[in-house]
Amino acid sequence: MTDYPTPVELYQVLKTAWSLESSSSWTHENPAKGQCSVTSLVVQDYFGGLILKTKTHGGTHFYNLIDGVRWDLTISQFDRPIPFQDQPASREDAMVDTSEQQYQKLKERLILNGVADQ
Repeated sequence: MTDYPTPVELYQVLKTAWSLESSSSWTHENPAKGQCSVTSLVVQDYFGGLILKTKTHGGTHFYNLIDGVRWDLTISQFDRPIPFQDQPASREDAMVDTSEQQYQKLKERLILNGVADQ
């Protein structure tokens, strides 16, 4: 297995790891759709940092702050710009928007695709 030292490299694998098992909103046309909460949890597992949230036209959106840089690996799900309010969120906040099963499935798929378990 390979460690992915940057969020950009992890993103490349996430694009193939996202599935209906990690979000019931997932589609082939929009694989990031509904993946924000589960992805923010996994990104924090790999890189630490904070989970942030903002309100969007579709509800609450989760993303990460790592070493002072905002990383939103699921922004491609939106068809318009979103307002980044950068409100602090907890793992518990993000977990309300996903499930333990979806979280574990995404982690499993990342491991299968070559990302080392953290």
